[in-house]
Amino acid sequence: MTTRRLRTPSRSKPRTALALAGGGPLGAIYEIGALCALDETLQGLDFNGFDHYVGVSAGGFIVAGLANGLTPRQLCEAFIEDRATQDHVDPAWLMTPAWTEFGARLQRLPGLLGAALWDWGVQGKSATYAFERLGAVLPTGVLDNEGIHRQIEALFSRPGRSNDFRQLRARLTLVATELDTGEAAPFGQPGWDHVPISRAIQASAALPGLFPPVSIDGKHYVDGALKKTLHASVALDEGVDLLLCLNPLVPFRAEPDAPPHAGATAGGPQRIPSLIEGGFPAVMSQTFRSMIHSRLELGFKQYERSYPNTDIVLIEPDQRDAELFFANTFSYRQRRELAEHAYQQTRQMLRERQAQLAPKLARHGVRIDTDALDDTARQLLRPLRSANATAQRLHATLDELQARLQTLQPHA
Repeated sequence: MTTRRLRTPSRSKPRTALALAGGGPLGAIYEIGALCALDETLQGLDFNGFDHYVGVSAGGFIVAGLANGLTPRQLCEAFIEDRATQDHVDPAWLMTPAWTEFGARLQRLPGLLGAALWDWGVQGKSATYAFERLGAVLPTGVLDNEGIHRQIEALFSRPGRSNDFRQLRARLTLVATELDTGEAAPFGQPGWDHVPISRAIQASAALPGLFPPVSIDGKHYVDGALKKTLHASVALDEGVDLLLCLNPLVPFRAEPDAPPHAGATAGGPQRIPSLIEGGFPAVMSQTFRSMIHSRLELGFKQYERSYPNTDIVLIEPDQRDAELFFANTFSYRQRRELAEHAYQQTRQMLRERQAQLAPKLARHGVRIDTDALDDTARQLLRPLRSANATAQRLHATLDELQARLQTLQPHA
């Protein structure tokens, strides 16, 4: 029988927890950049030494890495940097089509079509009713999420790490949602800790419509954010003195007096007058962000009433930050820029909130390093190596050459 190797916290040592919300690749990029800034600025807080880690969706991958001993900087190297290391995680595998799901659904088409024709032609039911049956042939997700399990399983199977919740020093809870009941599934808690960590991350990040539900022990699970945004109460119910929360997705606050948004530039979009300028994607993104953030705000009000003896610190982006809102997270260059942006914006936030945060953190032996904050030369990432710069110049030259050749072609 496998036993959990949990450290028993000393009564003199504050009990701490870290809770990370989801947000897809953008959420992971923001959280890594922010964690790196917090790690080097909050003295007395070990980001590999929390007593409890709680993660939802993309946040689950980050906290699982921290619980496995990966530092914020190492997570940055694995997820942000394009280095040929054994820990490198390439987000490109998130874009693999769900061919297995497509095939399984297509196999059901003959039977579903026959049943629809029977209902319509023999049973006399309306065509609309009969052919609604064909909706079952549509895939439940368009991208394959099995690669999430395989990649993370390999990452956590290396020496000194574990893909088993019960072998971790600290408690780790990764929350998904059971599809057939809508109830939260706290993988890592007693009764749920036999599931591999990599499989729990896959389930917690299975956003409906994007990824297929994940089958575990005969049940199907989808994104944990469907139930709650953070699920921080999992840690609060066990009793903690300090809870640090990161939420990467916030609604955007447009500036009506700003000039019209003309698309991303080298420095990223900075000011836009109205989200209507961004069309359907911007409207839907704002709708989704507003819904989950209003739920988060209600949850935090409840936390303050129910857990008055716990200091809770929430870190999230500035709602006026257009660069994060309009980000393309599948661009390697922009992935680096966004991580650096999150790092610098978190440092700026700490400077602005220092008077408010310092007393709350000091109660738990945590000090804000003002020297680190005042060091304006600090950066998260080093400039790209000259080899990469040479490759970029080569691509630009080839693009220009192609454009010139097209102009020389005879007109039809």
